[in-house]
Amino acid sequence: MPIYCVWMGNSGKQYSLVSHWQSFCFENFVYTRGMTDLNAPTYSGRLTGAEALNADQRALDLACSTLQIEADALLALQKRLGNGDAAGFTKAVKLLLSCHGRVVVSGIGKSGHIARKIAATFASTGTPSFFVHPAEAAHGDLGMVTPQDVFIAISYSGEAAELMSILPIIKRLGVKLIAMTGNPESSLGKIADVHLNLYVDKEACPLNLAPTASTTVTLALGDALAVAVLDARGFREEDFARSHPGGALGRRLLTHVHDVMRSGDAIPQVTPDTRLTSALLEITKKGMAMTAVVDQNQKIVGVFTDGDLRRLMESTRDFTQLSIAEVMHKNPRSIRPEQLAVEAVEVMETYRINQLLVADDAGTLVGALHIHDLTRAKVI
Repeated sequence: MPIYCVWMGNSGKQYSLVSHWQSFCFENFVYTRGMTDLNAPTYSGRLTGAEALNADQRALDLACSTLQIEADALLALQKRLGNGDAAGFTKAVKLLLSCHGRVVVSGIGKSGHIARKIAATFASTGTPSFFVHPAEAAHGDLGMVTPQDVFIAISYSGEAAELMSILPIIKRLGVKLIAMTGNPESSLGKIADVHLNLYVDKEACPLNLAPTASTTVTLALGDALAVAVLDARGFREEDFARSHPGGALGRRLLTHVHDVMRSGDAIPQVTPDTRLTSALLEITKKGMAMTAVVDQNQKIVGVFTDGDLRRLMESTRDFTQLSIAEVMHKNPRSIRPEQLAVEAVEVMETYRINQLLVADDAGTLVGALHIHDLTRAKVI
């Protein structure tokens, strides 16, 4: 099937290329710089070795240039925050801290994508927040905004029509407005309660058109706001875990021993007068490579593991008449059920053991843990 590629030069003259699907791939084409010259891209078949090297170097040069431009833009933002823009930033932080509703973040186009991420960062770090699309807001979603909210409007030009159309309603509600633009004198910058300057000298795009450096600066400034607010709120690691229960940190900080331990009939246990041979059957039956030894009141008095058995076999030929009390480890290590599962991992790693008994404050056996239980729960 033929492929027709059509583009326009600066003069308005149309260029076209007909190719076949079999040969239609990026490496088949050599493009003029920026694709804005009057000459159309030339089709050259497969690239020669020299052309391929030049194309690779061009890509690397652009990559390095992009990173440098964006790094310079971030450094310029940092300098502004340390000087003239400091008051605006601190005022924005105070507005966010005093918000009794939610932080509503809005933007259109690339600014909208960044706004979504900023809202998500606020929400995951202790500040209730959500994104609202300005076009949807103009058709009913403004009902989600209340006078107790703080509204963050993002537009590099400060003139986005979709945003400007809803801001009069926002102001009429009495909602505090934080504007993030690249032009303090823009329409959005002038009506905001607080303006945060996103100005960049140039975009990383070779055409200086696609939002690149400006979106990087916007995202970084949004992160800076979120970090300043979470610090002022005294947001802790445990708070972060509560909003991320499905993540690795959430599992580590929210999973307790009683959530993963074996209990009831699944606990291998024998009394001190039990024959070693019978204890071995209990170990085999429960599949934990150990058994707890408890008295008549279920108090833990010892433990016997498969490692103890191997060591016993090296020194004893006939152990059929031995009782478990004669070979058990007395006063074994244990953990309480309300402790974090990650603490059980630390105990196991510290003492190089694979099993751990679970006891209440009175020393009564209530559960047992194997390192595999912690692995299955993804605590490890």
